[in-house]
Amino acid sequence: MKVLDLKRIVRGGFLNFVRNGFVSLSSVLVMTITLCVITIIIFSQAVLNFSLSQLQDKVDVTVFFTVGASESEILGIKNQLEELPEVAGVEYISAEQALENFKKRHETDYLTLQALEELDENPLGATLNIEAVEASRYEQIANFLEDGDILASNQRVIIDKINYFQNKLVIDRLISITEGAKRLGLGITFVLVLISVVITFNTLRLTIYIAREEIGVMRVVGAENHYIRGPFMVEGMIYGLVSAFITMLFFYPISLWLGANMTDFLGINLNSYYFSNFFQLLIINAVFGMLLGVISSFLATRAYLKK
Repeated sequence: MKVLDLKRIVRGGFLNFVRNGFVSLSSVLVMTITLCVITIIIFSQAVLNFSLSQLQDKVDVTVFFTVGASESEILGIKNQLEELPEVAGVEYISAEQALENFKKRHETDYLTLQALEELDENPLGATLNIEAVEASRYEQIANFLEDGDILASNQRVIIDKINYFQNKLVIDRLISITEGAKRLGLGITFVLVLISVVITFNTLRLTIYIAREEIGVMRVVGAENHYIRGPFMVEGMIYGLVSAFITMLFFYPISLWLGANMTDFLGINLNSYYFSNFFQLLIINAVFGMLLGVISSFLATRAYLKK
C-alpha cells in the first residue's frame, strides 16, 4: 500500500468520524459501555485476588520441634525449606519467643501461668511457620518435611509435629474457593465481553449501513477492497481510542468514591489501584477498543464488498 493511499485512508476515517455526527456519538457511547464493563471486571478481579490472598495469608503450616532441638539444626531445616519453589516464606520462632507468646495468650489464666512458673525449664520447643506460594502446595511441603532425611539430624528426630493434617480441611476448602472463584470470574468475563462485542458490532454495522451507497459508488469506479474498508477500520480505531479515554475519565470519580468509602468493606483501596495501574488500564482499554472497532468494521463491510 502506498503512503499516499494510507494517508487518504486515515483522513477518510477521521472525516467519517466527524461527518457521521450522531451515529459516531452513539458508537462511542456503546463502546464506552463495553470498555466500562471490561474495567469493572478488572476491578472485580483485583478485589477478588486481594481477598483470596488475604485469606491464604491466614493459612500456614507450623512445624513444632522437640524441646532438645538446637537452633542450628532448626535453622538448617529453615534454609532447606526456603530453597523450595513451593515456599513463599518461613518464620522462625524460638522456644523463648514461643513461651512469651503463650504467656500473652493466657495472661488471664492464672492457674496456667502459675504452673509454668513452677517448671524448671521451658516446656515449649521452637517452631517454623511456613507460608506457601499457593494453598495447593502445602501438601508437597508437608511431604518434604515428613521425609526421613529431614526429620532426623544425626540419627535424632527433632520434629515433634506438623500441623498440616489438622489444617488440611481448611486448606482444601481454600483451594476449592480459589479455583471456583477463578472459574466464575472467567465465565462472567466471557459472557459480559461477548454481549458487549455483539452490541458494538451491531452499532458499527449501522454506521456502515448509512454509507452503503458510498461503498457502492466506490466499487463501481474500481476501488480496491482495502481502500474501501480502510476508512471504516480507521473510524473503528478512533471509536476505541475516544471510548478508552472517556472510560478512564468516568472511573476517576468512581475510584475516588470507592477509595474513600469502601476500602474497609472491599479490603483494597481502588483509588490507589486506579492510579498505580492507570497506564496499564488505559492501554488495555485502548487496545481492546481499537481491536473491537477494527474487527467489527472489517466484518460489517464484508457484506457490502461481496455483492
